[in-house]
Amino acid sequence: MPREGHRIRSTMNRVIVTSAFATKEKESQNMKSWNQVTYFVGFDWAKDHHDVIVLDRAGKIVLEFRFDHTASGWTLCQEKLAPFAPLAIAVEAGHSAAIERLVSLDYWVYPVHPRSSKSYRTRKRPSGTKTDLIDCWALADALRLEGESWRVLTAPEPLVQQLRLLCRDEVTLIEQRTALINQLQQALYEYYPTALEAFDDWCAPSAWAFVETFPTPQALVQAGKRRWEKFLHTHKLYHPQTNQKRLELFAKAEQFCGTHAAIAAKSVLAVALAKLLQTLERQLTCFRLQITECFKKHPDYAVFHSLPGAGPKLAPRLLGELVALKPLADMPQALQCLAGVAPVSYQSGKVSVVYLRHQCNRFLRHTIHLWVDISRHYCDWAGIYYAAHRKKGQSHACALRCLGMRWLKILAAMIRNQTPYDDALHARNQLKHGSWVLGLNASQSAKDNVT
Repeated sequence: MPREGHRIRSTMNRVIVTSAFATKEKESQNMKSWNQVTYFVGFDWAKDHHDVIVLDRAGKIVLEFRFDHTASGWTLCQEKLAPFAPLAIAVEAGHSAAIERLVSLDYWVYPVHPRSSKSYRTRKRPSGTKTDLIDCWALADALRLEGESWRVLTAPEPLVQQLRLLCRDEVTLIEQRTALINQLQQALYEYYPTALEAFDDWCAPSAWAFVETFPTPQALVQAGKRRWEKFLHTHKLYHPQTNQKRLELFAKAEQFCGTHAAIAAKSVLAVALAKLLQTLERQLTCFRLQITECFKKHPDYAVFHSLPGAGPKLAPRLLGELVALKPLADMPQALQCLAGVAPVSYQSGKVSVVYLRHQCNRFLRHTIHLWVDISRHYCDWAGIYYAAHRKKGQSHACALRCLGMRWLKILAAMIRNQTPYDDALHARNQLKHGSWVLGLNASQSAKDNVT
């Protein structure tokens, strides 16, 4: 396989896999086969309203309407669609409450990739004309012609859905915390450089408490050595290695600081940001407790808890994302593509390039990236596998994606068989199948013995 080309970027694409549903085949009491579907619906969702077009088997428009995203609007939608059952609905994939509601109403809902949706529209209107109704019509007609091979959305178990949403929302709050910390550091840089120099870890609540207790260089100097030492003792920061340096910095705080106007204005901002961070940290603690509770309740807790290096934060995220994709456990390659670790190949004539996969579950890719990076410090074979790819000239991120592909094959087997990770069992399987990693492991052991 060719190495990744120059077009790889770290730009994050928008998530196209819905947060609420896994994709899989399902059987329905109302529809025994695709042949029973007599009407095909194109659904174009928005924030406050939705457009709908219904086609018959011949492709003729039999109904089109718009309704508001309200309780009465959805009641109207159900009433208008009732005469056309059984029906199937095509909708552009994305994060939308409308998609979740359609599935909860027991419709057959088929998600369409945004790029595919655009292609279907272009096929109908090569001129580039675009309206919501044209989007509906293109989706409905594509479903009528090609939908038999598509996959339908189904709702996951409530506990998995709750855990998945909690984990994603926790990451959102962590990102907001990072943004607030950056704002706080910038404010301190402008008027209070001593505080930045005295504390290295601004993710620690003790640093925020310092800003709240001593908001300005003048307040810090006036407080005196006794209050400084009391603060350091209270927040368990009184260490022989750093204590003397910090006290010297505190004493000279007024010698290098911002203007009076900057201190008066930016100190208000810094205190406000510090209080916001303290509140946000308390809410993150609540999130962590709920996530842990949901994680321990799930039947697959032992499977994901056994993953080397996953720990109490990454293991619940992996469970929430991967258990919702259980049908893909029989297809590890599809799981690797959805997780974004499998590359995209482009070949035309003499050109052969491999791209980073952008269209994937970004949250899962990020979680896999973090986990496999830690796992190489817990599993000998993972560390050797990573090092071997680095020796080939691959970047850190590329080597981690290769290791992620390996781990996802193992995870898929664990999910299928409902068995926790066993390092000894994995070593026996490597020996049984003659894995090249064993040869590297033996070489590494020989070198260590010589040393």
